[in-house]
Amino acid sequence: MSDLAVLPVGPVHRVVFLGTPDVASVPLRALVHAGVDVALVVTRPDARRGRGSATSPSPVKATALELGLPVSHNVSDVMDVGAQLGVVVAFGQLIRRPVLEAIPMVNLHLSLLPRWRGAAPVERALMAGDATTGVCLMQLEEGLDTGPVLGRVELPVTSHSTAAQLRHDLAQAGTALLIEQITGGLAEPQAQQGEATYAAKIDPGELVIDWTRPLDEIDRLIRVGGASTTMRGRRMRVLEAFATDDVGSPVAAPGTLHGVRVATGTGWLQLGQVQPEGKRPMRADDWARGLRPEPGERLGYGSVT
Repeated sequence: MSDLAVLPVGPVHRVVFLGTPDVASVPLRALVHAGVDVALVVTRPDARRGRGSATSPSPVKATALELGLPVSHNVSDVMDVGAQLGVVVAFGQLIRRPVLEAIPMVNLHLSLLPRWRGAAPVERALMAGDATTGVCLMQLEEGLDTGPVLGRVELPVTSHSTAAQLRHDLAQAGTALLIEQITGGLAEPQAQQGEATYAAKIDPGELVIDWTRPLDEIDRLIRVGGASTTMRGRRMRVLEAFATDDVGSPVAAPGTLHGVRVATGTGWLQLGQVQPEGKRPMRADDWARGLRPEPGERLGYGSVT
C-alpha cells in the first residue's frame, strides 16, 4: 500500500495517540514518561458507563487529562498537529485511508498476528486453549489488523491464566516493545505469515456456562471473565473456579452441585468465588452454606426470573 504515509526513520519525538480502554493507558503513560511529545490524544466520546444518565470519559481520556495532554474525539484532528507518527492501542474503530495517507501509524495488537485479528484477541486465545499468545507492533493499514509487523513478544498461556492477567502482561510487554522502537527507531516491517483467524467481540450469550461441555473448556470460559449460570431461576456469575484432578471420571448429571463442586461433561469443577444476582461477590463455600442445595440440585437449569 505505497500510497500510505511512510514510517519515519530514526527516533520518533512527536506522536499522536489513539486509544480507549484501560489497557491503552499503560503505553500512553510510558510515552510521556519516556519524554516523547504526545501532541494529541484521540479517544471515544464520553459515554454512560453505569447506572444513571451521567456520562464519564474513557480511561484513556481520563489519563490524558491527568497528564495535561490535549484530547479530541475527531480522528481527522491528528493531521493538523505536526506529529511524526500515530500510535494506536485498542482504539475500537478503523482508521480511514485519508488519515493514513497523511500520517503513518503503528498499532499495538494483543495477539500473535495473523492469529486473532479483531476486537477480542485475548479472550479468543484463552477460549480456544492456545498455549501461547503475544503482542505485535504493526504498521496500520485500512484493513482489520492486516498490516506488516515491526516486532512481537510471545508469552505463555498457563492453566491459571485469566484474560485480565494476560491483558496486563501483554500491555506491559507491548509497551516495552513500543518504547524501544519509538526511542531507538522503528524496525523494518515484515509481512504477516500464517493463517489468519478472527477474534469477534464476545457475545454475552457465549459467557453462559453450558455444564455439559468439557471441564477444561468451562474452566477457560470462567477465566475469560463474566461467565454466568443460573440457580433456582436467578442468574449467578462464576468469578473463580478450579479444575479438579478427577477429569474423565464418572460424574453426576451436568450442573449437579455437591458442596461447592459442580459436575461438568468430563469431571468436577470446584467453585471458588461467585456473585449471586443482586449481591456482592462472595466465597463459594459461604454461598453454599446459605443456599443449602437439595440433593441432586443443578446449576444452569430452570428459567431466569
